[in-house]
Amino acid sequence: MAEKAINPVVKQVLELGPTLAFFLIYLRIRDEMFTIGGTEYTGFIVAALIFIPILLAAMGVLWMLTGKLSRMQVFTAFMVIFFGGLTAYFNDERFFKMKTTIVYGVMAGILGIGLLRGQSYLQYVMEEFLPMEKEGWMIFTRRLCYMFAALGIANEVIWRTQSTDLWVKLETFAFPVVLMVFLWVQIYRLQRYFIDTPEASEK
Repeated sequence: MAEKAINPVVKQVLELGPTLAFFLIYLRIRDEMFTIGGTEYTGFIVAALIFIPILLAAMGVLWMLTGKLSRMQVFTAFMVIFFGGLTAYFNDERFFKMKTTIVYGVMAGILGIGLLRGQSYLQYVMEEFLPMEKEGWMIFTRRLCYMFAALGIANEVIWRTQSTDLWVKLETFAFPVVLMVFLWVQIYRLQRYFIDTPEASEK
């Protein structure tokens, strides 16, 4: 099914809103304890559990408006549900924090496997939106693979050595901003590999 065009602002709200909601909920209840089914849970764990239906609702609305969800969005939702469930079952916030490490690690692994095979899996996903020579795609993929690996390692070090407050702030703001800036810098630096398409020439 072809993806339907929607307002970019609405799309951004649906994609980024759940994470921001988690951050705000956490700030509101982080110092509280909640007894559910005879078990006490910290504010962080409750915020993580509330985050799950918010994320699924946002994805549902996004799917209804666009008719499509990316594989990455589906994978992220699965990881949130899986590790959110483990967090609640074992009453251990470490599972939810490890989720970020595993997501970045899986992405680095997928791109790395492609590189070992002399292929850019990133090209398969983005070529339609960013026409570029194969050499450019290989460079872009290699750098992004390293970035995902670095973010995964950084997350692992941070949640193991720093406070939950700091981890939540970095998870909500720092990691996404670092990744976004990295992508824009790479696109700018790889312009010499761009391919002029007939559509672009007509504009």
